[in-house]
Amino acid sequence: IARLRMRPMSLFEAGKSSGMVSLEKLCHNDMDPVMTGEVDLREIIEYIVRGGWPANVDMDLTQAAYLPAEYLEAVLEDDIYRMDGIKRDISKMKLLLRSLARNESTTATNKSLKNDVKETDYEDIDLDTIATYLDIFTRLFLIDNQPPFSAKIRSSVRVKQAEKRHLSDPSLACALLQATPEKLLGDLETLGFLFEALCERDLKIYGESFGAGLYHYQDYRNREIDAVLELKDGEWCAFEIKLGANQIEEAARNLLKIDAEIAREGGRRAKVLCVISGLSNAAYRREDGVYVVPITALRE
Repeated sequence: IARLRMRPMSLFEAGKSSGMVSLEKLCHNDMDPVMTGEVDLREIIEYIVRGGWPANVDMDLTQAAYLPAEYLEAVLEDDIYRMDGIKRDISKMKLLLRSLARNESTTATNKSLKNDVKETDYEDIDLDTIATYLDIFTRLFLIDNQPPFSAKIRSSVRVKQAEKRHLSDPSLACALLQATPEKLLGDLETLGFLFEALCERDLKIYGESFGAGLYHYQDYRNREIDAVLELKDGEWCAFEIKLGANQIEEAARNLLKIDAEIAREGGRRAKVLCVISGLSNAAYRREDGVYVVPITALRE
């Protein structure tokens, strides 16, 4: 008997990505340049708020935003108790979930979550309770964290062993933060974290279809790579995720710098360097070898 995790739909499955670029082929340096069309910022926000729920595909956005909120309520009020018959403090669980939403796409520690709950919601919660609740959320598939990558980078640099925190769909974070499209338009920092979560959700779905695992890289020299796909043969591909096209240049320089430094320290170089963008209108390979691909053009 094999267990397969059912994840939310990717943008390609939901019909929101053209699928012009195959991630599997890209990871083997096989991609032809193509114009992918303009993408509006409001469209990206809609994809985040709507989420990957099959029932939301054709629903009005205002109505669609209710589904993840009601799903969370159903899990908290019913599923948690049915899991083992133990009554738990649902209000504190909600506070912890809100803290997870505020820390979406970060490597916040359990201690940071505790402090966040206390500072933002004026409630205290001990670390043992946090660990227990996080385990429950994992078992109920509410969270889907991104583990750290180090196994194939044989460098002398110590790699931080912190998971990047993700709810299983960015729409859950929107529901917990009550983040409407209008609010996100006025808070580009939060939007950036949620966009990263959207991209990493899709990278995981597409990557797993051909046996690749999704990780992130962060070391004690403050070098970070948003997403790393490790292929079945041990090769790895590095991805930076940027919402705006004006951020592509900086992201490409960061990838090239970290890749070169890892090689100098005795590690294996990345097979592919790529910037996943939100608002670019083309998929292409830059002169320095870094690929640029809009998330709305990607498929497995």
